[in-house]
Amino acid sequence: MENTSARNYPGAALHPAYFAPGAVSFSEFLGQAAPDLLPGRRFPPEAPVTGAVTHGTTIVAATFKGGVLLAGDRRATQGNIIAQRDIEKVFVTDDHSAVGIAGVAGLAVELVRLFAVELEHYEKIEGVSLSLDGKANKLGTMVRGNLDAAMMGLAVLPLFVGYDPDAADPERAARIVSYDITGSRADEHQGYHAIGSGSVFAKAALKKKFDPAADADTAVRTAVEALYDAADDDTATGGPDLTRRIYPMVVTITAEAGATKWTEEATKAVAEAVVQGRMANPGG
Repeated sequence: MENTSARNYPGAALHPAYFAPGAVSFSEFLGQAAPDLLPGRRFPPEAPVTGAVTHGTTIVAATFKGGVLLAGDRRATQGNIIAQRDIEKVFVTDDHSAVGIAGVAGLAVELVRLFAVELEHYEKIEGVSLSLDGKANKLGTMVRGNLDAAMMGLAVLPLFVGYDPDAADPERAARIVSYDITGSRADEHQGYHAIGSGSVFAKAALKKKFDPAADADTAVRTAVEALYDAADDDTATGGPDLTRRIYPMVVTITAEAGATKWTEEATKAVAEAVVQGRMANPGG
């Protein structure tokens, strides 16, 4: 990688921001030292968006007894074309949080990776993890930083889930937070939510089958059912592909196990059960 510090500051090994006291935010530091590396700064405000852009689609989240889950399909599209069948859209961002992405895939992945670095950087500097509300607010700030690109059609919409192991009320420890393109956050108190092009169909399925007292396995089955319903009616959402062995991605978060990404074998078993159930009852 080119040494931008040496180019912009001849004779200096590091950017002055490295030596200046300030906030513990890594993204704020990056905005000073190398702002062109921030996801939302790649395009000048007047630049037109040309060519096909890859988009990620449907993500669902739901709470269950003792935790929260995040699940997503694997399809990415460019207009009416399938751009990728096995994209990853669900990411563990620290021990007790995860983020799913919808919108422009390239920018969204960069934003989530930067968010994960932000959380790790804060913990290393402060010696403690950022609070759950702090994580949600920080992600909102990062989404707001992409506003110029979003106004050009390059929108990024994350879905944040987390679990607070230190919550006074364990029944309220699991959280789901959604955002709009301005970074404004909304806490989803009903216990489930969905984003992306298939979200209308996924939320309708979750509304009928959501059970806050369900265990993790039952909740994951419900989430995969919701993704199946979304894929049934939304061309941009991909259902379980048993032929290519492509299955939804699932992350569960509990106080005991933290954020756990389910293995392919585990999600395969759930996906195959859902498909078999639909074959026995094609109407739903």
